[in-house]
Amino acid sequence: MSDRGGIFAGPDPFVIAQQWLDAASKTEPNDPNAIALSSVDPDGMPNARMVLLKDITLDAFVFYTNYNSVKGQEIALSGKAAFVMHWKSLARQIRVRGMVSREDGEVADAYYKSRSLKSRLGAWASQQSQPLTSRASLMADVARVTVQKGSDPERPPFWGGFRIVPLEIEFWSDGAFRLHDRFRWSRNEVDQDWEVTRLSP
Repeated sequence: MSDRGGIFAGPDPFVIAQQWLDAASKTEPNDPNAIALSSVDPDGMPNARMVLLKDITLDAFVFYTNYNSVKGQEIALSGKAAFVMHWKSLARQIRVRGMVSREDGEVADAYYKSRSLKSRLGAWASQQSQPLTSRASLMADVARVTVQKGSDPERPPFWGGFRIVPLEIEFWSDGAFRLHDRFRWSRNEVDQDWEVTRLSP
């Protein structure tokens, strides 16, 4: 598109997304990789929560979680998810909608090992999204797992990554008088070429 220049320029939306995230990492005070992730339950009721995006690959956006959590179960059921990243410091946001698959092989193992020991043990101890009687009981579970798993725990089979392969990515930048710039990259299937459309603010 002739007027898609500046921060919107480029033939690859994943490269643009990484460039925006890199810029945000220099200006955003906390968690520039935070995303508001949305899923739906079996009745179609939506859910949203903040999680941390851990990787932008050549074809996907990757985050990690407990597969038994509410979001893990909802995503597994629908195979779809959406998220938005917003950076107040840059006055920009990225919206993504797409298909989801697990990232639970060597890549997930490597990321798990890169986490702090306490975070790795916490992944074993927490029954994410389940009712909890008290924080003391959680810490008791952490202590028990610490004894059981030691200083080099393996990745739990119920914990790993999700890869969101988008069918739609929208790049948004704040404009004067609320005349924002918006470009939507869309496709009907994940193996198709992108169509880029400028949207009205």
